[in-house]
Amino acid sequence: MKEIPEKMRASVLRSVHNVAVEERPVPVPQPDEVLIQVGSVGVCGSDVHYYEHGRIGGFVVEAPLILGHELGGTIVAVGAEVDPGRVGTRVAVEPQRPCRACEFCFRGDYNLCPKMEFYATPPIDGGFCEFVTIQGFFAHEIPDEISDDSAALMEPLSVGIAAAQKGGVKPGDTVLITGGGPIGIITAQVAWAFGAARVIVSDIDSSRRELAAEYGRAEVLDPGVDATDSINAEVFIDASGATPAIEAGIRATKSGGTVVLVGSADIVPLSVPEVAMRELNVTGIFRYTGTWPIGREMLKSGAVQLDPLVTHVYGLSQVEEALNGEGAPNRLKCIVRPGVESVADPEVVR
Repeated sequence: MKEIPEKMRASVLRSVHNVAVEERPVPVPQPDEVLIQVGSVGVCGSDVHYYEHGRIGGFVVEAPLILGHELGGTIVAVGAEVDPGRVGTRVAVEPQRPCRACEFCFRGDYNLCPKMEFYATPPIDGGFCEFVTIQGFFAHEIPDEISDDSAALMEPLSVGIAAAQKGGVKPGDTVLITGGGPIGIITAQVAWAFGAARVIVSDIDSSRRELAAEYGRAEVLDPGVDATDSINAEVFIDASGATPAIEAGIRATKSGGTVVLVGSADIVPLSVPEVAMRELNVTGIFRYTGTWPIGREMLKSGAVQLDPLVTHVYGLSQVEEALNGEGAPNRLKCIVRPGVESVADPEVVR
């Protein structure tokens, strides 16, 4: 077992628009946990929201918080109940800790656990640091052909898998996805892997449509120009959170089809007669359960590719720069590598 330092460097959100690198104690794994040296961390829109607003709904940043919940790395130490042979194993982290005692956990819906502790959701620290701990069964082993960056992006891949599962995507389906950001493009890849015959991504931004066509292998639509009502999709997945996109997508869904809401919209007007008379199934997803093994096989087979989605890479001292840049039209995924202080040119030539 390699020697573990007592201290580590961590990028900490101290307050809105205030991020600084601090020295923190290296966490000690509990008996059922592993200690992971972090290789890569993806920047998510939720990280940006906490940075810009200090809260998401009822989750409020009231104390310094380490952001970042998309991550992979290498196990460097284990707790007393974990096989010591796991040291040295490369893993992708499923960044949550359910209680394992409530009705939701018992029936397998641990994503709905009311006592869930989720990375980078106040007050639980995340992964913009050199070391993290997680329960051993949430550290999913990955083969050498999966990079640390792809390991980190297995978290948004899991969102795409959960959305496709909830939508019941099956061979031959037409799938409409609104929103050509990382989740939309990853979900498009997942839809193909599930056997969809036609995948369409709609986005108002031309550069996002280009990225969706290239990396999601999708047909693309400009909702300001192209009509969507005649698409007749078996499954509609909203990854935009935009009210007009949701309304248009519902109209484009085939009678008896399924609407899956992934984007974080607030209140959207819903035509109850349209839903009832066309027997639309309207649902949502909240995180995921059991998706990492599926994502691993998709990556191993080449059905899904995540490395090409990385457009910018940053060091630990550049987290604030990464947060400010996430979501720009010319970016898909920003990656932070905590083992690196800074990157001279964060932009990756794809």
